[in-house]
Amino acid sequence: MAASDLPSMKELDLNEYKTYKLGNFKLKSGGEIPDAFIAYKTLGDPSLPAIIYPTWYSGLISDNLWLIGSDKTLNPSKYHIIIPALFGNSQSSSPSNNPIRPFPEVLFYDNVRAQHQLVTEHLGVSHARAVLGWSMGAGQTYQWATQYADFMDLVVPFCGSAKTSLHNQVFLEGVRSALFAAKGTSSGGVAKRDMEQLSKDGSGEGKYAGFDEKVKEVGLKALGRVYAGWGFSQAFYRERLYESALGYKDLDDFLSNFWEKWALSKDPENMLVMAHTWQAGDCSAQEPYNGDFKKAMQGIKAKALVLPAKTDLYFPPEDSEIEVQNMREGIGELKVFPSIWGHWAGGPGDNLEDVKWLDDNLREFFEKN
Repeated sequence: MAASDLPSMKELDLNEYKTYKLGNFKLKSGGEIPDAFIAYKTLGDPSLPAIIYPTWYSGLISDNLWLIGSDKTLNPSKYHIIIPALFGNSQSSSPSNNPIRPFPEVLFYDNVRAQHQLVTEHLGVSHARAVLGWSMGAGQTYQWATQYADFMDLVVPFCGSAKTSLHNQVFLEGVRSALFAAKGTSSGGVAKRDMEQLSKDGSGEGKYAGFDEKVKEVGLKALGRVYAGWGFSQAFYRERLYESALGYKDLDDFLSNFWEKWALSKDPENMLVMAHTWQAGDCSAQEPYNGDFKKAMQGIKAKALVLPAKTDLYFPPEDSEIEVQNMREGIGELKVFPSIWGHWAGGPGDNLEDVKWLDDNLREFFEKN
């Protein structure tokens, strides 16, 4: 297919995607998603080298498209780009489209196993040129690199981690607790259900209290404001970039019309499912690594370009340095986003300087490997 035959990004239906049925999908926890399905979008001819580009926390498939285009490294005239959606994002199996309550606990392991089934059995891809992603997309990238180590040539996790740090787990306790508090309960612990569920019979399988509209609004507004202190850096706020770069009139306007608006567009049950996946993230928690983090990093065979952001409050560069140091010699390369946009340096495309920096480094890495 010639480049001239491909639709431009402006011509694409950004909200269009397909689903692949997985049946009753067994999870690593022992649970199951009944009638499970995974949502995905493909760009580019299937004969081209494949790139797998998973979604991030709360992100829809269309939220990944900012890094794709005829002028970008992720060019659909050069690559067959596959965007699979996380369980819980509202497009793949999620509480918002599946009546099972409580929704079973899903890990990165489960997401990537489903993605591997989609890519190999449904799309007929036996090998990928690269897997890459931002934030939780980076967590899935590390999971791919350790779970299916021979499947890809390159991996590029940006602004994410191979194992959710203790500090990051604490941040996520705030996110989860905003929703729990709204319905009158509290966290049962890191990567555990809330106290209301745990008090039923200790298994979390008791009667589940959901979110009515008022509780939903209160909880999601609180979640948005918890997130506001983490998504961007101290320097971003000090320089008032929410005004000069994003166009909000003051801090209250930004908190209400950026952060609360984002949170209110989501389903609280979905956000809790994905928060558990993130909080429990650990690519060494699988065979043959069995919790040995260094062994998991040594198990990565694909060349890795690891891109943390200098001011990311979720995933500081020091954590990425540890990841690369534990990889085998010649596998990992570390570069740091020179940005004060915090976690947002890696996406979703709001700062054009950071987009260019990321795209330039992707292009260089792809060309030399």
